[in-house]
Amino acid sequence: MDVSFYTAAVGAQQQQMRLDVHANNIANVNNYGFRARRPNFQTLMTGAVRGIDETLQRGVGSRLEGDQADFSPTSFLETGRGLDYCISGDGFFALYNPTTGEYTYTREGSFTLSNVVETTQPEAPEDAEPGTEAPQPESNTTWYLSDGSGRYVIGTDGRPITVADPVNDIAVGVPLPIGVFDFINHDGMQSEGLSGFIPVEKNGNPSLVTESRLIQGYIELSNVDYAYELAKVIESQRSFQYMLRMVQTSDEITTTVNGLR
Repeated sequence: MDVSFYTAAVGAQQQQMRLDVHANNIANVNNYGFRARRPNFQTLMTGAVRGIDETLQRGVGSRLEGDQADFSPTSFLETGRGLDYCISGDGFFALYNPTTGEYTYTREGSFTLSNVVETTQPEAPEDAEPGTEAPQPESNTTWYLSDGSGRYVIGTDGRPITVADPVNDIAVGVPLPIGVFDFINHDGMQSEGLSGFIPVEKNGNPSLVTESRLIQGYIELSNVDYAYELAKVIESQRSFQYMLRMVQTSDEITTTVNGLR
């Protein structure tokens, strides 16, 4: 087969993967805090060409190296809800999973309250008479600021945020000490769920951000540009069609050449 056949075949496959990225962006256009993904391509290096001093590689086609999150700012939506927050500036909300011990970072600040009830059994007095009824168990309820999925929001002190009076504090809109954290760079952060991110080693350790501002009663929208994504979908479809046409043409040429033998 001619090299053009394999180049076009690889190109068609990679354009399909590119189309999936843009389609996923469109599907999440209305999800709060979602960050659009941007596909990155690199040239494939296959084959060999004899150089002056060494063997050189020649490129045949390209491949989708991966997709990176676009952290460009977007607009906010006013909700008037006391547990909704958005970040004006850089940084993320930090979420702690008490079950796995993992931390997740997100720009989506639609929070809720979750309670943990701890029950303790008081010890009976040493001088209690036989037959005396044992003390009743005591329960203590702790309210945590949560993302609604069992993860706790981390405060400026690095600990899960607790709310002493959930009824009155939330009703009057008392600001909570929600921490905003950021990393040296965002390259390579792994997506988790719809709008969450998990840092990798090269991102470094999270640090508390003091320059950004929290806005209560607002929530951050998705930064997906629908018109841009739709244009990229059409572009990917056209490229896919051209690659298939190239495969067909290459196959026809090979068939013609074989028929001349």
